[in-house]
Amino acid sequence: MVHMVPVQGQVPLHHHGRVIWILAGEASGDIIGARLMQALHRRDPALVFAGVGGGRMEVLGLRSLFPMSDLSVMGFVEILPRLQLLSQRMIEAVQDIELRRPDIVITIDSPGFSLRLLRRIEPLGVRRLHYVAPQVWAWREKRLRRYKGLWDRLLCLLPFEPEWFAQRGFEGRFVGHPVLQSGVMEGNAERFFVRHDIERHRPVIILMPGSRRSEVPKLLPIFRKMVELLRRDFPDICPVIPVTPVMSLKVRKMVAKWPCHPIIVADIHDKHDAFRAARCALTKSGTSTLELAMANVPMVVTYKVNLLSALIARWMIKVPYVAMVNLLAGREVVPEMLQEKCTPKQLAEKVSEILKNPEIADAQRAAFADVLGQLAPTGERTPADAAADEVMDLMNTPLSELER
Repeated sequence: MVHMVPVQGQVPLHHHGRVIWILAGEASGDIIGARLMQALHRRDPALVFAGVGGGRMEVLGLRSLFPMSDLSVMGFVEILPRLQLLSQRMIEAVQDIELRRPDIVITIDSPGFSLRLLRRIEPLGVRRLHYVAPQVWAWREKRLRRYKGLWDRLLCLLPFEPEWFAQRGFEGRFVGHPVLQSGVMEGNAERFFVRHDIERHRPVIILMPGSRRSEVPKLLPIFRKMVELLRRDFPDICPVIPVTPVMSLKVRKMVAKWPCHPIIVADIHDKHDAFRAARCALTKSGTSTLELAMANVPMVVTYKVNLLSALIARWMIKVPYVAMVNLLAGREVVPEMLQEKCTPKQLAEKVSEILKNPEIADAQRAAFADVLGQLAPTGERTPADAAADEVMDLMNTPLSELER
């Protein structure tokens, strides 16, 4: 027997505006969701939002059904202790959608929870839209079989995805990449030097060891040794580590004993200022490569996981590069130093090449411009606007016309 969970006072169940039920499961989804809510609200101020989100979506009036942090779990082993909570949250989400009968359900990224939710609400006959296509083109393409009939519309962030999905019998629509709205371009180098009292001649180097609990302990000790090696050639190097609020304390503890004290940057505007002041960056693979490219920071990309995960990943990953910048360029624009190449000595050599040779840095910057040009949606719109147009279009499509 399913216990009825009282619906937390979000929207009264009898109201006049159209209802959008929206779910984000992690910080990046909360940012995308908040921008989407704003864009939708501009199109129809009477829209009512319900669902699950974080601080940014809540500021815009969403009363989250339960804390978004309950869903932010990465990794196979990490999920096990939380299975009971996750299954309870699934029951609550399905029930809330059943009670509200929204005009559309939007799930953002977080495929583990999102796609299961879309499957569970299939019998309700509600319009379903999934925003951020699962990256099945990179690995585990077999999962596609499970996606049949999961959504009425799929929104893609990368320009090659619609064609890739089309060849496999799925329609995807490209809406542009949210990194274009990240605010990176508003960074100010001078402000960074002043705020942290840094002499202008010092080479600022950005270190990005990741934002997950599993990544930082693997990469940060390697980064420390690399900085030590770099100091032989660049004695006044100034390492800067941007951190998420979740990882701030852990990173501060780990770098407390570094001989060369890195500057820890927790504020988003300070981070963008740091990017503009930087001569080079060393980052783990992921969206951070696109953010750095937008700020015109030449970079070296690295990653390291335990040996078993690495072997599994090598066997499953179908793409030639892991850095998004390289994938979109179709060639190695930025060096990828993965697994056995992720050593202090090899990383120091690559970073040092960029610091010493302006032409290497310039060649990277020229390629960044081409890559970023591919990420914009058509018609002078922001990615959030393009996504909002798709949401409104689907909401205005009679249910009888949707392929079921």
